[in-house]
Amino acid sequence: MRAVSLFSNCGAGDTGFAAAGFCFEVVSELVQNRVAVASLNHPGAIAVPGDLRKTWPVVVDAFRERRGPEAPTLLAGCPPCQGMSSARGNRGREDDPDAGSRDGRNLLVLPIAHVAAELKPTFVVVENVPAFLRRKVWDPACGVPRSAAKLLSDRLQTGYRVYGLLVDLCEFGVPQTRARAFLTFVKRGTEALNILERTGLTPFPAPTHGGTGRPSFTTIDEALAELGLPSLDAQSPESANSNENSMHRVPVWDERRYEMVAAIPPGSSAGAWENDHCRRCGPVVAAPTAAVCPDCGGPMSRPVVRDPDGSWRLIRGFRNSSYRRMDPARPAATITTASGHIGSDRTLHPWENRVLSPAECAHVQTFPSNFRWGDSIQSWGLSRVRQMIGEAVPPRFTMLHGRVLAALAEGREPMVALPEDDPRCLKAHAKLAA
Repeated sequence: MRAVSLFSNCGAGDTGFAAAGFCFEVVSELVQNRVAVASLNHPGAIAVPGDLRKTWPVVVDAFRERRGPEAPTLLAGCPPCQGMSSARGNRGREDDPDAGSRDGRNLLVLPIAHVAAELKPTFVVVENVPAFLRRKVWDPACGVPRSAAKLLSDRLQTGYRVYGLLVDLCEFGVPQTRARAFLTFVKRGTEALNILERTGLTPFPAPTHGGTGRPSFTTIDEALAELGLPSLDAQSPESANSNENSMHRVPVWDERRYEMVAAIPPGSSAGAWENDHCRRCGPVVAAPTAAVCPDCGGPMSRPVVRDPDGSWRLIRGFRNSSYRRMDPARPAATITTASGHIGSDRTLHPWENRVLSPAECAHVQTFPSNFRWGDSIQSWGLSRVRQMIGEAVPPRFTMLHGRVLAALAEGREPMVALPEDDPRCLKAHAKLAA
């Protein structure tokens, strides 16, 4: 089953589709280094680097060069979510099309529509954050405000029926909470669509974890134990690096930051905001809002910053999630591009005094163990590798999704597909219609 990938990132999500039987003929991505990693993991594919607003015709030509007039079975596209994400500030209201249109990335669904119109794949799969279904932009064709998801749906409605899904990927065995929106377009006039409409099913897999009769969600403790990498510690360069694995290393912290994290009880899922500890005095009794020790007046082992007048104050941050250990008995917090920063959402290791290493983040993202990074670590650095990991679609989900699509492409009723009346699908369609 032939496939084309748009906005491929490092090609990780596509490895799940490949495990389900899809062969990628073309991968495409803005950044050359990312295309290089994607090519390592899809060695038979033609790589198309560059801005897809300009290079989408090159993608079409590349596929036709290989397959002639044949249509691909799958077109997978995961446009950037930065302009959509609610985790980023200064985005304006989601119902304000002026705010949504200020970020040109919010219109990157258009190259997907162009390629789909030319190649006419059986399936078009698009992934993004939930705000993808809500954040309005101005439709450049008619000046009407609508979400980017609706804009794409309108462009493809003549040739495709759209199915939507809003889901937390921990329900599919991914050991992290990761709320995502998916659209899958199924070509009209195909046996695949006939099967779905006859059975009342969708082209999405049924959850494998959580709920009655299914295994519990995979916890971060279970995921780290499965990986089995040696302990690290952010106190020194020697303790923060593993000689066995170039991906298993973490940033080294200064003395005050290290002391702040070390004061958080291991396995507690607590945060540094609750630390009742002073570097000079040890354990103290202090008010929850205190930035300085009530005994010596020095800074508490909390997220504090010194103002120009010399006084200390608590950092203005998200107290419920930042500077906080992951709960070992629950899935990890969402692995993001900021996985190396302790001020982001629950990035601290549940037991050790450090953040997760890139190797651990990739495992939590369910990257296959044989995923190849080439020389990207040496030539580009671990922070860029963390970005690629954080932006990937977990391959475990794309593998399960791909199995459903493969069955439909072969004219078979999928055994584990969600019904149309599943709340995850109904909610997505309600937001898409709105």
